[in-house]
Parts: sequence; C-alpha cells; structure tokens
Amino acid sequence: MAEPWGISGRWRGRTYNPSVFELTQSGRGIVTSALGATPTRGEDAQVTIAEALGGHRNSLGLLRLILASLVIFDHAFPLGGDGRDPFWLLTRGQASLGTIAVGGFFAISGYLIAKSGVSSDILQFMWRRVLRIFPAYWGVLLVTALIVAPIVWVTAGGTLSDYISRAPDGPLGYLSRNWTLNIGTYGIYDIFADTTPYGESVGGSVFNGSIWTLIYEWWCYLIIGVCVAFGIMNRAKIVIPMLTLGFFLLQVISLSNPAMLGAIAPFLADSQLVALTFTFLVGSTLAVYSKVVPFDDRLGILAGLITVVSLRYGGFNTVGVIAGAYFVLYLAARLPARLHWIGAKNDYSYGVYVYGFLVQQVLAYVGVQKWGYFLYSLTALVITFVCAWLSWHVIEKRAMSIKDWGPGKGWNYWKSLLQTRFASRKLARFAVNSNVPSKALSLNTKDITK
Repeated sequence: MAEPWGISGRWRGRTYNPSVFELTQSGRGIVTSALGATPTRGEDAQVTIAEALGGHRNSLGLLRLILASLVIFDHAFPLGGDGRDPFWLLTRGQASLGTIAVGGFFAISGYLIAKSGVSSDILQFMWRRVLRIFPAYWGVLLVTALIVAPIVWVTAGGTLSDYISRAPDGPLGYLSRNWTLNIGTYGIYDIFADTTPYGESVGGSVFNGSIWTLIYEWWCYLIIGVCVAFGIMNRAKIVIPMLTLGFFLLQVISLSNPAMLGAIAPFLADSQLVALTFTFLVGSTLAVYSKVVPFDDRLGILAGLITVVSLRYGGFNTVGVIAGAYFVLYLAARLPARLHWIGAKNDYSYGVYVYGFLVQQVLAYVGVQKWGYFLYSLTALVITFVCAWLSWHVIEKRAMSIKDWGPGKGWNYWKSLLQTRFASRKLARFAVNSNVPSKALSLNTKDITK
C-alpha cells in the first residue's frame, strides 16, 4: 500500500481527509476507511491536480528554487568565458539550460497566478502582483547602482564624485531607465566592459542580464488581470485555454516564419513574448481546470518522456512546453512530503534569480571564474543564496506582509466603505436642512446602504 498522501478536499461531493486518502502504485487516488480497508470498486476515484497540489503541501517552492539555481549554472558558461551552454547543442538549438529553467518558472507562475486570480478581485490581484515583483526588483537595481557599481568604480581607480553624475549612462540613468521593468540599459558607464569575459564578448557594460524576463512576467500578470476584471476566471474560464490555443498557433508561426507575425502586429515579432506567454498560459489553463485535470503517475511519466524526447529531437517549444508544464506540476505533487517545507514560508527563488547574474559578474571581475566552471558556479550559488535570503527577509517578506492592506482588502470592502460614508454625509445634510434633532444621527447608516 502506498504512503498516505496528506491532502484534503472533496471527492464526489463528499469531504475526505488525510487519514482516509492514499495513492495507489498507479498514481490513482483511492478513498479507504479510517482503518485502511480496501475500497470497493465503486469507491475508486481519480485524484486531480488541484487535490494533489492542495495548499502548501507540495514541492513547488523547491522546484522554483532549483529552476532559479539552474539559471546560474547556465550563465556560468558565458560569464566565465566558457562560451555557450552545451545544452544548445544537445537540444539542437532549441533551448539552453536557462531557457528550460525559465520555461519551468513561467509554467509554475501561470498556475499559481491563475489560482490567485480565481480567488481575488481585480484590486486584490493587481496589488499583490505589484508587491511581489516590484520591491525586490527595485532593491536589486539600488544595490547595483548604489553599492556594487561604485565599489567596482573606485577599485578601478575612479572617484565617487565622478561616478555620481547625471550622464545618461550613469547610475541615475541606470535607475530611471530600468525601474518600470522595461530594460533601457544593462550597464553603468563602461564598468565590466573590459574587465569581465562577458563584457569583452558583448563589448559593453552588463550588470544583470537576467532581469529582461520580468517585463514578460508582468505582461502575463496583466493578461490574467484583465480576465479577473471581467469575471472570466470564474464565469468564462474557457477563455483561458482559448487564449492558450491562440498563443500556441502564434508560437508555431513564430518558429517557422517570425516575419509574418511582425507584419500582423509589430509586438508579436518579439519571439520571447510569444513563447513565454504561451508557456505561462499553459500553466494557467492547468490551474483553471485543475479540478478535472487528473493527477496520474502514468501521465506524469509520459509527460516527462515527451519533454525529454522533444528537447532532443524537436518540438520542445510547442508540444514539449505543454508536456513540460504538466510534468513540473506532477513533480511538485509527487516528490516526498518531507520536501514540502522548502519554499512554503520563505520563498528565496525570486531573489536567487534576480541576484545570480550580478553576483557572477562581480566574481568574474575578481577572477573567480579562473578556478574552473564548477567552483565558479558553486561559489556564485552560495553568495547568491545569501543575497536572496537578505532580499526575502528585508524586502520581499515585508512587502507581502501588507498584501491585505489598502487595495488588498478588495473591491467590495472599498465599495461598501464609500457607500457608508456617502450615506452618512447624506444623512447629516438631511438632518441640518430638516432641523432634525442630533439624536436622529445615531441611525445606523448601514441600513441606508442596503
């Protein structure tokens, strides 16, 4: 008999709990008695993705952390002067290790963000998305412009007075041109341009080459936000798979004839926008239909095989994305329960992602890449984890602590508050104009708003 699966929920209209729910060897859920008796044939029930990933009892946090770390190992090749990631060769030019990791990130994000959209109104949804993505991002920009860059500048023989200027390529320009997530510049002056392997290869200053994906993440948030605003997430969720199908077709066209999309709409010429949006929406589709999408070992293994085969022989950026999204969610539910605590309360993955490239560039500047690929990568990983820890506890966690404040209270709260205040003022004006005794103002204004 399989190990107990610690989730709770509804099964054919009835409530079940962890003491009576187990997984068979085939990955199908069965409901047993509290004493562990074998169920009758009529009691056999298929577990869904929603049930298997219930609450924080999953390994999504761990997988996000692993995916963010893989980006560091991918970037170690070009940043350390070792050329391109060999995954490009293994996948026949389809994807690098970083591409796969970012794709996994977007699939998971699509699932989680869509789930958030189902349970939020537009005010709550956008407020929480702003709090999750912007504070840490602004933090890494400030650390770059006000701490890392001036230290490197001074150690190279410059002065702080020269560093602090209003030149377009200076620190103020770096902040003003990047703060909206739309990257206007990757560098400050010529720092790292001729003192790091990557700077020499691209012929310019680059501090953080990872943050370019965040604008696409934000774009995907806006798509779900529009769906939330119009009630699509709950009342017309078929729109989500329709959007996914649309971007699947755009992805096919983009891979075969990208110029065609640019002729239709200039913004569609951006192949990254098409690919990442498609990946995100696959995760979102799995989310809105998570109560009917089965969780099954056979499907999980098949999805994994399709992902690997498509990476090796072709089709990864279309069929492989769909299979990969399911496989990632399957792994999140299937990994041992003792791993579920990782990332459940403290999510360091975002910090690892936004600080990894910066740390690697600094290490390359001081020559750590000369120690060899693995020592360079591991050193960067350790230092990046420290930065991510600080980012979470100093910035991200504090920002998310106010997710239920202000706009986070929701549209209905603010609508009710405005109605109550309007009714109170209307009652006060009526009392003054009608010479009603002040005691009448004790009327409960909530009755007026009904």
